[in-house]
Amino acid sequence: MRRKITLKDIARELEVSISTVSKALKNSEEIGRDTKEKVQAFAKLYNYKPNNIAVSLKNKHTKNIGVIIPDIVHHFFTTVFRGIEKYANSRGYNVIVCVSDDSFDKEVINMEMLANGSIDGFILSLAAETLDKGDFNHLKQITEQGIPLVCFDRTTPEVNCDKVIINDTKIAYDVVKKLIGNGRSHIALVTNKGYGDVSDKRAEGYRQALNDAGLDYNENLVLELTYNDIDEDAIKKFFENQKVDAVLCVNEMFAIHSMGIVQKMGCSIPDDISFVGFSDGILSKYSRPTLTTVAQHGDQMGQLSAQMLIERVEAENEEEEENETYRTEIIEATLIERESTIN
Repeated sequence: MRRKITLKDIARELEVSISTVSKALKNSEEIGRDTKEKVQAFAKLYNYKPNNIAVSLKNKHTKNIGVIIPDIVHHFFTTVFRGIEKYANSRGYNVIVCVSDDSFDKEVINMEMLANGSIDGFILSLAAETLDKGDFNHLKQITEQGIPLVCFDRTTPEVNCDKVIINDTKIAYDVVKKLIGNGRSHIALVTNKGYGDVSDKRAEGYRQALNDAGLDYNENLVLELTYNDIDEDAIKKFFENQKVDAVLCVNEMFAIHSMGIVQKMGCSIPDDISFVGFSDGILSKYSRPTLTTVAQHGDQMGQLSAQMLIERVEAENEEEEENETYRTEIIEATLIERESTIN
Protein backbone atom coordinates (compact mmCIF):
# COMPACT_ATOMS: atom_id res chain seq x y z
CA MET A 1 0.00 0.00 0.00
CA ARG A 2 1.35 3.43 -0.93
CA ARG A 3 2.18 5.60 2.06
CA LYS A 4 -0.18 8.54 2.56
CA ILE A 5 1.63 11.75 1.61
CA THR A 6 1.48 14.95 3.61
CA LEU A 7 1.80 18.65 2.92
CA LYS A 8 5.40 18.38 4.07
CA ASP A 9 6.09 15.65 1.47
CA ILE A 10 4.67 17.77 -1.36
CA ALA A 11 6.61 20.84 -0.21
CA ARG A 12 9.85 18.88 -0.09
CA GLU A 13 9.37 17.32 -3.54
CA LEU A 14 8.47 20.63 -5.19
CA GLU A 15 10.99 22.65 -3.16
CA VAL A 16 8.44 25.15 -1.86
CA SER A 17 7.19 25.95 1.64
CA ILE A 18 4.38 24.08 3.39
CA SER A 19 2.46 27.34 3.49
CA THR A 20 2.74 27.68 -0.30
CA VAL A 21 1.42 24.13 -0.78
CA SER A 22 -1.48 24.74 1.59
CA LYS A 23 -2.47 28.00 -0.15
CA ALA A 24 -2.07 26.49 -3.62
CA LEU A 25 -4.43 23.63 -2.75
CA LYS A 26 -6.98 26.24 -1.61
CA ASN A 27 -6.62 28.24 -4.88
CA SER A 28 -5.31 31.23 -2.96
CA GLU A 29 -4.74 34.35 -5.08
CA GLU A 30 -1.46 34.85 -3.24
CA ILE A 31 0.07 31.96 -5.21
CA GLY A 32 1.01 32.21 -8.87
CA ARG A 33 -0.91 30.18 -11.45
CA ASP A 34 2.03 28.00 -12.47
CA THR A 35 2.82 27.08 -8.88
CA LYS A 36 -0.82 26.33 -8.14
CA GLU A 37 -1.15 24.06 -11.15
CA LYS A 38 2.09 22.24 -10.31
CA VAL A 39 1.07 21.67 -6.68
CA GLN A 40 -2.47 20.59 -7.53
CA ALA A 41 -1.28 18.21 -10.25
CA PHE A 42 1.26 16.63 -7.90
CA ALA A 43 -1.37 16.26 -5.16
CA LYS A 44 -3.79 14.63 -7.60
CA LEU A 45 -1.13 12.28 -8.99
CA TYR A 46 -0.29 10.99 -5.52
CA ASN A 47 -3.89 11.02 -4.31
CA TYR A 48 -3.22 13.53 -1.54
CA LYS A 49 -6.02 13.61 1.05
CA PRO A 50 -5.95 16.41 3.62
CA ASN A 51 -6.16 15.49 7.28
CA ASN A 52 -9.57 17.02 7.89
CA ILE A 53 -9.14 16.89 11.65
CA ALA A 54 -5.85 18.74 11.46
CA VAL A 55 -7.20 21.23 8.92
CA SER A 56 -10.14 22.06 11.15
CA LEU A 57 -7.77 22.54 14.05
CA LYS A 58 -5.49 24.80 12.05
CA ASN A 59 -8.24 26.97 10.63
CA LYS A 60 -10.43 27.34 13.69
CA HIS A 61 -9.30 29.25 16.76
CA THR A 62 -11.25 27.79 19.69
CA LYS A 63 -9.36 29.05 22.77
CA ASN A 64 -9.40 25.46 24.04
CA ILE A 65 -6.34 23.30 24.82
CA GLY A 66 -6.37 19.51 24.90
CA VAL A 67 -4.28 17.85 27.63
CA ILE A 68 -3.57 14.10 27.78
CA ILE A 69 -1.87 12.76 30.91
CA PRO A 70 -1.06 9.16 31.90
CA ASP A 71 -2.50 9.26 35.42
CA ILE A 72 -4.74 11.73 37.25
CA VAL A 73 -4.03 10.24 40.71
CA HIS A 74 -0.25 10.69 40.53
CA HIS A 75 0.69 13.86 42.45
CA PHE A 76 3.13 15.01 39.80
CA PHE A 77 0.65 14.90 36.91
CA THR A 78 -2.00 16.59 39.03
CA THR A 79 0.32 19.52 39.75
CA VAL A 80 1.33 19.76 36.08
CA PHE A 81 -2.33 19.95 35.08
CA ARG A 82 -2.97 22.67 37.65
CA GLY A 83 -0.06 24.65 36.23
CA ILE A 84 -1.39 24.24 32.69
CA GLU A 85 -4.86 25.34 33.71
CA LYS A 86 -3.59 28.30 35.74
CA TYR A 87 -1.58 29.75 32.86
CA ALA A 88 -4.11 28.88 30.15
CA ASN A 89 -6.98 30.47 32.07
CA SER A 90 -4.92 33.63 32.60
CA ARG A 91 -4.60 33.87 28.81
CA GLY A 92 -8.31 33.27 28.20
CA TYR A 93 -7.99 29.59 27.25
CA ASN A 94 -9.98 26.64 28.55
CA VAL A 95 -8.43 23.22 29.22
CA ILE A 96 -9.90 19.84 28.36
CA VAL A 97 -8.13 16.94 30.07
CA CYS A 98 -8.13 13.22 29.20
CA VAL A 99 -6.36 10.36 30.96
CA SER A 100 -4.59 7.62 28.98
CA ASP A 101 -4.10 5.26 31.96
CA ASP A 102 -0.70 4.53 30.37
CA SER A 103 -2.51 2.80 27.49
CA PHE A 104 -1.42 3.35 23.87
CA ASP A 105 -4.95 2.73 22.58
CA LYS A 106 -6.51 5.18 25.04
CA GLU A 107 -3.91 7.79 24.15
CA VAL A 108 -4.76 7.47 20.45
CA ILE A 109 -8.51 7.45 21.11
CA ASN A 110 -8.25 10.51 23.38
CA MET A 111 -6.28 12.39 20.75
CA GLU A 112 -8.78 11.50 18.02
CA MET A 113 -11.68 12.52 20.25
CA LEU A 114 -10.12 15.89 21.07
CA ALA A 115 -8.89 16.55 17.53
CA ASN A 116 -12.31 17.27 16.09
CA GLY A 117 -11.91 20.99 15.62
CA SER A 118 -12.74 21.81 19.25
CA ILE A 119 -9.18 22.52 20.43
CA ASP A 120 -6.21 24.58 19.23
CA GLY A 121 -3.40 22.21 20.20
CA PHE A 122 -2.19 19.49 22.53
CA ILE A 123 -0.11 19.13 25.69
CA LEU A 124 0.85 15.52 26.30
CA SER A 125 2.91 13.20 28.49
CA LEU A 126 3.39 9.88 26.71
CA ALA A 127 1.72 6.73 27.98
CA ALA A 128 4.07 3.98 29.18
CA GLU A 129 2.62 1.62 26.56
CA THR A 130 3.31 4.16 23.80
CA LEU A 131 6.95 4.31 24.87
CA ASP A 132 7.09 0.50 24.97
CA LYS A 133 5.61 0.14 21.49
CA GLY A 134 7.66 2.96 20.01
CA ASP A 135 4.69 3.88 17.81
CA PHE A 136 4.32 7.66 17.53
CA ASN A 137 2.47 7.93 14.22
CA HIS A 138 -0.60 9.51 15.81
CA LEU A 139 1.61 12.35 17.07
CA LYS A 140 3.57 12.68 13.83
CA GLN A 141 0.34 13.05 11.84
CA ILE A 142 -0.65 16.01 13.98
CA THR A 143 2.74 17.74 13.90
CA GLU A 144 3.16 17.21 10.16
CA GLN A 145 -0.01 19.20 9.64
CA GLY A 146 1.38 22.07 11.70
CA ILE A 147 -0.80 21.47 14.75
CA PRO A 148 0.94 22.71 17.93
CA LEU A 149 2.07 19.98 20.31
CA VAL A 150 4.04 20.23 23.54
CA CYS A 151 5.29 17.06 25.26
CA PHE A 152 6.30 17.16 28.92
CA ASP A 153 8.13 14.78 31.27
CA ARG A 154 7.80 11.61 29.14
CA THR A 155 8.97 12.59 25.68
CA THR A 156 10.63 11.03 22.63
CA PRO A 157 13.15 12.29 20.06
CA GLU A 158 11.00 10.59 17.41
CA VAL A 159 8.51 13.48 17.45
CA ASN A 160 9.51 17.03 16.48
CA CYS A 161 7.77 19.34 18.91
CA ASP A 162 8.41 21.59 21.88
CA LYS A 163 9.25 19.73 25.10
CA VAL A 164 9.49 20.48 28.82
CA ILE A 165 11.48 18.13 31.05
CA ILE A 166 13.50 18.14 34.26
CA ASN A 167 17.22 17.44 34.54
CA ASP A 168 16.57 13.75 35.33
CA THR A 169 20.10 12.46 34.80
CA LYS A 170 21.80 15.23 36.75
CA ILE A 171 19.44 15.20 39.72
CA ALA A 172 19.70 11.40 40.03
CA TYR A 173 23.48 11.74 39.86
CA ASP A 174 23.46 14.44 42.55
CA VAL A 175 21.22 12.37 44.84
CA VAL A 176 23.41 9.26 44.60
CA LYS A 177 26.56 11.35 45.03
CA LYS A 178 25.06 12.82 48.21
CA LEU A 179 24.16 9.37 49.53
CA ILE A 180 27.73 8.23 48.86
CA GLY A 181 29.01 11.33 50.67
CA ASN A 182 26.89 10.27 53.65
CA GLY A 183 28.82 7.01 53.79
CA ARG A 184 26.44 4.78 51.83
CA SER A 185 28.06 2.27 49.48
CA HIS A 186 25.37 -0.34 48.74
CA ILE A 187 22.85 1.88 46.95
CA ALA A 188 19.86 0.29 45.26
CA LEU A 189 17.66 1.66 42.46
CA VAL A 190 13.93 0.94 42.43
CA THR A 191 12.62 1.83 39.00
CA ASN A 192 9.65 1.47 36.64
CA LYS A 193 9.21 -1.26 34.09
CA GLY A 194 8.89 0.15 30.59
CA TYR A 195 8.76 3.90 31.23
CA GLY A 196 11.52 4.60 28.74
CA ASP A 197 12.96 8.07 28.63
CA VAL A 198 12.46 9.28 32.22
CA SER A 199 13.44 6.09 34.04
CA ASP A 200 16.37 5.53 31.69
CA LYS A 201 17.77 8.99 32.40
CA ARG A 202 17.46 8.54 36.16
CA ALA A 203 19.14 5.13 35.90
CA GLU A 204 21.92 6.74 33.85
CA GLY A 205 22.55 9.32 36.58
CA TYR A 206 22.56 6.53 39.18
CA ARG A 207 25.18 4.54 37.22
CA GLN A 208 27.36 7.59 36.53
CA ALA A 209 27.50 8.56 40.20
CA LEU A 210 28.50 5.03 41.22
CA ASN A 211 31.19 4.87 38.55
CA ASP A 212 32.61 8.29 39.43
CA ALA A 213 32.86 7.22 43.07
CA GLY A 214 34.67 4.01 42.14
CA LEU A 215 31.68 1.79 43.04
CA ASP A 216 30.67 -1.05 40.76
CA TYR A 217 27.25 -1.01 39.11
CA ASN A 218 25.46 -4.16 40.30
CA GLU A 219 22.36 -5.31 38.41
CA ASN A 220 21.26 -7.21 41.51
CA LEU A 221 20.76 -3.85 43.22
CA VAL A 222 18.20 -2.74 40.63
CA LEU A 223 14.55 -3.63 41.25
CA GLU A 224 11.95 -3.06 38.52
CA LEU A 225 8.33 -2.61 39.57
CA THR A 226 5.05 -1.76 37.85
CA TYR A 227 3.52 1.48 39.14
CA ASN A 228 -0.12 0.40 38.88
CA ASP A 229 0.50 -3.04 40.38
CA ILE A 230 3.28 -2.83 42.97
CA ASP A 231 4.52 -6.32 43.90
CA GLU A 232 5.18 -6.17 47.65
CA ASP A 233 6.42 -9.77 47.71
CA ALA A 234 9.08 -8.83 45.13
CA ILE A 235 10.13 -5.85 47.29
CA LYS A 236 10.40 -8.03 50.41
CA LYS A 237 12.44 -10.67 48.56
CA PHE A 238 14.72 -8.01 47.11
CA PHE A 239 15.65 -6.53 50.49
CA GLU A 240 15.99 -9.97 52.08
CA ASN A 241 18.51 -11.07 49.44
CA GLN A 242 20.56 -7.90 48.94
CA LYS A 243 22.80 -5.88 51.22
CA VAL A 244 21.38 -2.35 50.88
CA ASP A 245 22.13 0.80 52.88
CA ALA A 246 20.43 3.38 50.62
CA VAL A 247 17.72 3.40 47.96
CA LEU A 248 16.86 5.76 45.12
CA CYS A 249 13.24 5.27 43.99
CA VAL A 250 11.97 6.84 40.78
CA ASN A 251 8.66 7.82 42.42
CA GLU A 252 7.29 8.29 45.90
CA MET A 253 4.91 5.29 45.73
CA PHE A 254 7.80 2.86 45.33
CA ALA A 255 9.62 4.58 48.19
CA ILE A 256 6.64 4.53 50.57
CA HIS A 257 5.90 0.84 49.90
CA SER A 258 9.57 -0.10 50.24
CA MET A 259 10.00 1.83 53.50
CA GLY A 260 6.98 0.12 55.03
CA ILE A 261 8.27 -3.33 54.11
CA VAL A 262 11.84 -2.85 55.37
CA GLN A 263 10.52 -1.44 58.65
CA LYS A 264 8.40 -4.58 59.11
CA MET A 265 11.62 -6.53 58.51
CA GLY A 266 13.15 -4.72 61.50
CA CYS A 267 15.27 -2.15 59.65
CA SER A 268 15.62 1.39 60.96
CA ILE A 269 15.29 4.36 58.56
CA PRO A 270 17.65 6.15 58.01
CA ASP A 271 20.10 4.40 60.35
CA ASP A 272 20.13 1.11 58.44
CA ILE A 273 18.76 2.25 55.08
CA SER A 274 18.23 5.74 53.62
CA PHE A 275 15.44 6.36 51.09
CA VAL A 276 14.98 9.02 48.41
CA GLY A 277 12.02 9.28 46.02
CA PHE A 278 10.69 11.56 43.29
CA SER A 279 7.52 13.74 43.15
CA ASP A 280 7.31 15.33 46.62
CA GLY A 281 3.61 14.71 47.04
CA ILE A 282 1.45 14.49 50.15
CA LEU A 283 2.63 10.94 50.85
CA SER A 284 6.21 12.17 51.15
CA LYS A 285 5.29 14.85 53.68
CA TYR A 286 3.19 12.60 55.94
CA SER A 287 4.92 9.20 55.71
CA ARG A 288 6.72 7.83 58.77
CA PRO A 289 9.50 8.70 58.57
CA THR A 290 8.92 11.60 56.21
CA LEU A 291 10.46 10.96 52.80
CA THR A 292 13.37 12.82 51.25
CA THR A 293 12.27 13.55 47.69
CA VAL A 294 13.15 15.24 44.44
CA ALA A 295 10.69 18.05 43.76
CA GLN A 296 9.91 18.05 40.02
CA HIS A 297 8.10 21.41 40.14
CA GLY A 298 5.05 20.17 38.25
CA ASP A 299 3.22 23.49 38.54
CA GLN A 300 6.13 25.27 36.85
CA MET A 301 6.35 22.56 34.19
CA GLY A 302 2.63 22.90 33.47
CA GLN A 303 2.73 26.68 33.20
CA LEU A 304 5.74 26.58 30.89
CA SER A 305 4.12 23.90 28.71
CA ALA A 306 0.98 26.00 28.37
CA GLN A 307 3.00 29.13 27.59
CA MET A 308 4.94 27.35 24.84
CA LEU A 309 1.79 25.90 23.29
CA ILE A 310 -0.11 29.19 23.31
CA GLU A 311 2.87 30.93 21.71
CA ARG A 312 2.66 28.40 18.87
CA VAL A 313 -1.11 28.73 18.57
CA GLU A 314 -0.97 32.49 18.38
CA ALA A 315 1.98 32.69 15.97
CA GLU A 316 0.79 34.90 13.13
CA ASN A 317 3.46 34.31 10.49
CA GLU A 318 3.13 30.79 9.03
CA GLU A 319 6.44 30.96 7.17
CA GLU A 320 8.26 31.98 10.33
CA GLU A 321 6.58 29.22 12.34
CA GLU A 322 7.56 26.54 9.82
CA ASN A 323 11.24 27.47 9.99
CA GLU A 324 11.39 27.96 13.74
CA THR A 325 13.34 25.34 15.63
CA TYR A 326 11.61 23.46 18.41
CA ARG A 327 12.61 24.15 22.00
CA THR A 328 13.37 21.79 24.85
CA GLU A 329 13.14 23.58 28.18
CA ILE A 330 14.80 21.92 31.19
CA ILE A 331 13.52 22.67 34.69
CA GLU A 332 16.00 22.25 37.53
CA ALA A 333 14.70 19.73 40.06
CA THR A 334 15.29 20.26 43.79
CA LEU A 335 16.23 17.77 46.51
CA ILE A 336 14.12 18.19 49.65
CA GLU A 337 15.72 16.42 52.60
CA ARG A 338 13.56 14.86 55.31
CA GLU A 339 13.76 12.13 57.92
CA SER A 340 14.38 9.20 55.53
CA THR A 341 17.96 10.42 54.98
CA ILE A 342 18.68 12.59 58.02
CA ASN A 343 18.12 12.01 61.74
